Amino acid sequence: MQTNLVRAKLKRGEPAIGTWLVLPDPFAARMMADTGFDWLTVELEHTPTSFETAALSFLNIAAAGCVPLARVPWNTGENIKRVLDTGAWGIVVPMVNSRAEAEAAVKAARYQPLGQRSIGGQLHTATFATDGATYYARANDEILVVIMAEHVDAIAHIDAIVSTPGVDVVFIGPNDLLNSMGKPPAFHSDDPQFTAAIAKVLDACKRHKVPAGIHVVDPAIARQRIAEGFQFIALGSEAGMMLGKAAELVKELGLNFSKAAIKY
Repeated sequence: MQTNLVRAKLKRGEPAIGTWLVLPDPFAARMMADTGFDWLTVELEHTPTSFETAALSFLNIAAAGCVPLARVPWNTGENIKRVLDTGAWGIVVPMVNSRAEAEAAVKAARYQPLGQRSIGGQLHTATFATDGATYYARANDEILVVIMAEHVDAIAHIDAIVSTPGVDVVFIGPNDLLNSMGKPPAFHSDDPQFTAAIAKVLDACKRHKVPAGIHVVDPAIARQRIAEGFQFIALGSEAGMMLGKAAELVKELGLNFSKAAIKY
């Protein structure tokens, strides 16, 4: 059975850098898997991507030697089970605002005795290049559980969330966090309430020895966050990269381009 190299890097204290896949396209997933990112997260929360398309993407990403993850639509056992049973090597769970919600995500992602995930499926063995018996015996050691702190309620309960057994990463979603503060969404902000929340999450993660993560759109900010102690870094999305480069070329050619390129 293949080793989840992202989980291994995080355990060694090293950074793992990836990006989001927001286009419902297994071909794009396969090409992005060749670019050198440690991991790719197939986005199921805010996109039209189906579970079938996601499963094809997991296969393509793993075949290229990259780690396939999935952001599930919501923190439910059904969502978590389906992406793991169809080949994801880990989950990113949105809007986890309490210890109970963190525990629910862990239970859905881990087999007994650590959780309540049910036995079944074939595609998970295909992406890990193994057999069923080996997968069921080792999945608890390889599946990455990333829970998102992206609301002021999560910040208020961060110690209880971070200390939940089975949580591998606590990942900050800056846009939703700022929105929950009544402020304009952004990937980076110098707002004092926002920076204090970021520092609080990072401090809790360091004290409980749980890797901290955050989403950025600028390589310079990514380097800054790594220097601060963040390990799980998401850099934009494939669509943002595509449109950003297209806007750069259009501007260079002097064509009529009036829209700001999306960053995510």
